[in-house]
Amino acid sequence: MGKKSVPEWLNSSLWSSSSASAAPYPVDRLPRSPPAPKPEAPTRAPIPEPPPPSRPPPAPVEAPRPSSGTPPEDPSPPRLAQEEVSRQSQLLAELSKKVVNIGELRRLASQGIPDGAGIRSTIWKLLLGYLPNDHEFWVQELDRKRAQYKDFKEEFLVNPSEMARKLEESAGHKNEGMGSGGCGFLMRSEITHDEHPLSLGKTSVWNQFFQDTEVIEQIDRDVKRTHPDMHFFCGDTSLAKSNQEALRHILIIFAKLNPGIRYVQGMNEVLAPLFYVFRNDPDQNNAAYAEADAFFCFVELLSGFRDNFCQKLDNSVVGIRSTIAKLSELLKKHDGELWRHLEITTKVNPQFYAFRWITLLLTQEFNFADSIHIWDTLLSDPEGPQETLLRVCCAMLILVRRRLLAGDFTSNLKLLQNYPSTNISHLLYVANKLRGPSVD
Repeated sequence: MGKKSVPEWLNSSLWSSSSASAAPYPVDRLPRSPPAPKPEAPTRAPIPEPPPPSRPPPAPVEAPRPSSGTPPEDPSPPRLAQEEVSRQSQLLAELSKKVVNIGELRRLASQGIPDGAGIRSTIWKLLLGYLPNDHEFWVQELDRKRAQYKDFKEEFLVNPSEMARKLEESAGHKNEGMGSGGCGFLMRSEITHDEHPLSLGKTSVWNQFFQDTEVIEQIDRDVKRTHPDMHFFCGDTSLAKSNQEALRHILIIFAKLNPGIRYVQGMNEVLAPLFYVFRNDPDQNNAAYAEADAFFCFVELLSGFRDNFCQKLDNSVVGIRSTIAKLSELLKKHDGELWRHLEITTKVNPQFYAFRWITLLLTQEFNFADSIHIWDTLLSDPEGPQETLLRVCCAMLILVRRRLLAGDFTSNLKLLQNYPSTNISHLLYVANKLRGPSVD
């Protein structure tokens, strides 16, 4: 029996790490933590500014890059940059249409949204269905949703003490109107059972408040731990504190509107990329409403993954264990040798590493900037983010297959729980190849 080999496209020299490490990490990317001890290779060529020639050209008629004929010795960097410039212009052209073609937008965005264009916020809102594809209704829809979120905040973020104070004020106005000269406090007979702080009734606002306290405390702890390496989310600055407060509001309101799921640890990590992208929208009015916009997009995103967060469904056909089993089947289909080594020979159960990959949408496996680029592809897939997510997870396994095949249980588990830095463009390329027939 011949030994199974990986497909040729996986070994293409185009994706060698040496070429990827040639260019520095673009400065217009998202904020990064101080350099880790282990250098990380950049994953995508930046949008180029018109590069000044490093030396005076011998003749003014000579073009800096040939457009045809024999390619230069190292064509990859300029070619990739050229593609990003072209894709940016195509995306801008699509967004400028009166009615956006969502299918075309998905196709373009799936290849990556250029960082410097300032259009990722709008594109993500379109891909998640938050914005209608007809420009004419954008303002109307945004005003409606933002007003609705304001109502949610007023309803769900009010402490019962504040509610009691308002009732007292209301009673005071009533007494003044009746000429009773009352002090404004509710008479004991006027306080209903549900309004009493010691009430255990199911409809008691105080009882509900005390039940919510545990969830809110968990949200507070997680929000403070969100991307501690980024000043945007963490620190003593007013920006970080206001951003943490926005995340906190969104998660509390979501938990109260979804009592079947409430809050599950890690949801803050899924929310963070959405809020970051919307808060950094170059349109200041949109940036000011990032909290409201992120809330509705978060709800929409989780609608495709909510079963993974519902503990009661863990063992069902739609729960997280079923999703992990699909990843296992996908690997078995495309690389049977690796699947056998992991799950049979070394007995590395995919739940040991894939649970976090899937539930947190890979936000903890890569640096923040790379996660954003992976999300461009996840949100663009018409089949839904989950199918693309599973292909990306499978591609992650295939890309480190040599190390996995040479490893035992301990080394393989350590590798997969601390996934090495990789070329994100290559990773997404391999994941896209897995759409086709198996490589067996």
